[in-house]
Amino acid sequence: MSRAEILNRIRQGLGRGVATQQQHDAAMARIKAHKATIIPKRSQLAKPAQIQLFREMALSASAELIDIEQLTDLPTAVSTWLHKHELKTLVSASDACLNALDWQALGEITREQRVAKSGDLASLTTSMAGIAETGTLMLHSRPESPTTLNFLPDCHLVLLKESDIVGSYEDAWQKVREQNPNQMPRTVNMITGPSRSADIGQKLLMGAHGPCVLAIFMLKDT
Repeated sequence: MSRAEILNRIRQGLGRGVATQQQHDAAMARIKAHKATIIPKRSQLAKPAQIQLFREMALSASAELIDIEQLTDLPTAVSTWLHKHELKTLVSASDACLNALDWQALGEITREQRVAKSGDLASLTTSMAGIAETGTLMLHSRPESPTTLNFLPDCHLVLLKESDIVGSYEDAWQKVREQNPNQMPRTVNMITGPSRSADIGQKLLMGAHGPCVLAIFMLKDT
């Protein structure tokens, strides 16, 4: 069922019709006038401290951090990581910044740009923000980067620019609003470390509902 069908059923249940232009404008004005809620003090830091906090929180959530000095270093860094884990195929997003790179460093490793499928072992995506408050990545779905890339493969490799790290969740959502002023992304994912669960016998199980490995390639500010 599409989003339009779901919203139409909600309107019918409330006994309401399609919103008038005046109602639409009022709703958009309310959204644009959004005020931030309480911001944790630990995230109210200068940029260098936010980056350090993100690193600490991401590591504590069992994510791997790989530093790269410039974007052109990414293919070599990814190749090194994949060879270390003996992986031969990489399912990748098709963002312009990734496609502009020279991927010959992968050697015999195949880089495929498509929707992830069951059985894929490694994927590569970009992220729109890193949230220092909890060491969380924010990713959004789009044609260049289907959400399946974030959850189906066992290993999720993510490019994060230090310049995209913000302090709090409110800061991250404000960034989403600014980058998508007319229409919000279909899906926004918050990812903190690899997937895990302790539902069964309170025993921690990695990769319970998604990737068992999260490797973040952090591009330093220049």
